[in-house]
Amino acid sequence: MDINGKKIILTGASSGIGLDLLQRLTRFDCKIIAVARTIEKVDFDHPNVVKFPCDISDPEKMDELFDFALEQWGNIDIYIANAGFAYYERINNPDWKHIEKIYQTNVFSSFYAAEKMKEINKDRPFRVVVTASAMSFLSLPGYSLYSSTKAAIRGFATAYRFELAKDQKLQLVFPIATRTSFFKEAGSGTPVPWPSQEPEKVSAAIVRGIQKDKDSIFPSSLFNSIRIANGYLPFLYPFIAWFEAQKLYKWESSQK
Repeated sequence: MDINGKKIILTGASSGIGLDLLQRLTRFDCKIIAVARTIEKVDFDHPNVVKFPCDISDPEKMDELFDFALEQWGNIDIYIANAGFAYYERINNPDWKHIEKIYQTNVFSSFYAAEKMKEINKDRPFRVVVTASAMSFLSLPGYSLYSSTKAAIRGFATAYRFELAKDQKLQLVFPIATRTSFFKEAGSGTPVPWPSQEPEKVSAAIVRGIQKDKDSIFPSSLFNSIRIANGYLPFLYPFIAWFEAQKLYKWESSQK
């Protein structure tokens, strides 16, 4: 899809991948609503960008976001669901609210956005782009809940794509660990999984993926090679998980 002339909602736009993607999108002749809970604190302004503070884990706030966009523009061409967070932990105690919180942000908001875009556009072309994760394929110790949210998104997309009309796409992005504040927010002293990359590489891949109408966007050629190789050498994923488990055990000991 040509990004020029499009009306775009971008969530998680206040930092990391989202902020770099926001800045990259302003190179095109498009209009953007930049969304985050703390978006007003972001020191970036552009005539084609409107900042909209929103907690996407709240369905009423999500409806307000879509209503605002439609009032401003009349339609929405691209919705980029980039907002999300992780816990880094060893789960020892059951906690319903803890589970619910991460699913509301990472999963429910993305599913709901896809459904809203279909309702709004009917048979008109649109794109929904969701930042999933390499953990959609390879779940890592310490990220059990986070990995499960990303796997849920992948499962939803695999089926939902067949329910969309011609030239409507649900595109998934599968970044590896990205060197941002994301991991600091996941837990104190959180080790960054291997391999990792810079947010600029991810945002550039997202833009190319939208332009080329890719269903799956892999910013890391290394991970994509590992993913393919695991089909022939199925010990690769378990070995990487074992390697990351050692980091978890070491981190857990350091927290005591």
